Amino acid sequence: MRKPNYQHKNYTSSNGYYQLVLPFDFEMLIPEDDSVRLLSQILEGLNYEKLYKAYSSVGRKPAVEPKILFKVLTYAYSNNIYSSRKIETACRRDINFMWLLQGAKAPDHATIARFRKEYLSEAVEDLFYQLVQYLHSIGEINFENLFVDGTKIEANANRYTFVWKKVVNKNESKMFEKIQSCIEAVNLSFMTNFAVAKDNTAQDIKKVLDFINQKINEENIELVHGIGKRKSKLQKFKEELECYYERQEKYNMHNGIFNGRNSYSKTDHDATFMHMKDDHMRNSQLKPGYNVQIGVESEYVTGVGIFQDRADITTLIPFLDDMKSNLGVKYKNIIADSGYESEENYIYLENQGQKYYIKPQTYEKWKKKSFKKDISKRENMTYNEEKDEYTCHNGKHLKKIGIAHRTSATGYSSETTVYECEDCSNCQFKAKCTKARGNRKMQVSKTFVAKRQISLENITSSEGIMLRINRSIQVEGAFGVLKNDYQFNRFLTRGKNSVKNEFLLLCFGFNINKLHSKIQNDRCKKHLHEAKMA
Repeated sequence: MRKPNYQHKNYTSSNGYYQLVLPFDFEMLIPEDDSVRLLSQILEGLNYEKLYKAYSSVGRKPAVEPKILFKVLTYAYSNNIYSSRKIETACRRDINFMWLLQGAKAPDHATIARFRKEYLSEAVEDLFYQLVQYLHSIGEINFENLFVDGTKIEANANRYTFVWKKVVNKNESKMFEKIQSCIEAVNLSFMTNFAVAKDNTAQDIKKVLDFINQKINEENIELVHGIGKRKSKLQKFKEELECYYERQEKYNMHNGIFNGRNSYSKTDHDATFMHMKDDHMRNSQLKPGYNVQIGVESEYVTGVGIFQDRADITTLIPFLDDMKSNLGVKYKNIIADSGYESEENYIYLENQGQKYYIKPQTYEKWKKKSFKKDISKRENMTYNEEKDEYTCHNGKHLKKIGIAHRTSATGYSSETTVYECEDCSNCQFKAKCTKARGNRKMQVSKTFVAKRQISLENITSSEGIMLRINRSIQVEGAFGVLKNDYQFNRFLTRGKNSVKNEFLLLCFGFNINKLHSKIQNDRCKKHLHEAKMA
């Protein structure tokens, strides 16, 4: 029996027994209520002017129309497909992707990666906020209640390529002492008066090196290397100072990359080492990552921010400013957890005319009996507003003795009032009240206390309770879907801008899926979840 030969590139030549049964129009194969149809219709109505500006007006046309490629990329992210190679495979095998391509040839992974990194970087944020405005135009978003929260997502960087600011500063200080000793030796040897300053170390070393090199040329000194060769004093100075100069340039590079941070990764300079929630080893291991902030309204993500700060407290103001500049509107109510509470944030929201519902950091502690019985706490002392003094558990008065000023990491200056007890000697409660040897002292920011009280009243009102419940459901629920259902726990790209573009694409797909779900379940224009009473 003769065996057929299949060892040739064109497999269809030996496949003459089957007929083509698929229709040439993929429209018939896609259900009427498929989310890909909704995605295509919405994305068709966006303005792609910024995207097309990224392409050159001369040269050959792109392999796939940019608008179509953006649809493909958005649909891929809405279906948990993030790798450019997997997206390429989907374009070749998945009917929905073929339908989006409108008969165009499937793009290869290099085209997809280049489009995502280079061409889309200037336009994706504008397209995302166009989608938010579209949701507002159809009544899905009212720009009324913004639920804010953040999470840490691991960067695409090696976990062990960290650089710590504390270590760099320590080594730089040690080297500076050696540099000073070396330059003093140069001054003694050649009767010069060179000096080195901490803020201009590299340039000062360069001046001394220029002098040494000039001396070597004038005296025609031959530089020697190897075993058995005796180096001159000038050559020793030259080699030592060159080593210091090279190291100082390296330290300057590190300090420039830190930019206010305490660490960075060598493989992704924008990533900061942070504690992640998915700490499976439970050893508080630090990983390179980004602090991702989102604003949610009516279950849709309406704002995205990528930050290098490990804490949420410093991200609120730049996040809201960025949303305001992109949307052109301000939200009426800002709802956030205790991680965002600060005097600076309270003052900012008040100046913007926005009502804040921020949970105080000590809110849960206030409920405990141990806190209510703690006589050292300011909240458990009696305050006389007219005399501006507190009365402690022993009946003694803590009187104002001065004003102190503090400056935060962001440059915000706050004023605190300093109080001191009139007499703590022979007080039977002193051990429970203070560890100070003398009288008890206490610093109070009156502005912060007043704004915290307003926020407390807001969150404990009937409206505030409803909004706090919805914050847990909407913004924390959105992160739960993105990280668990969408399985997005690590970025694929590197660099702050690329990471933001990647997360915006993810939120783009999330919003389309959310709108699709609301339409199919008849939940459109429902903005808040009602509280269910037991």
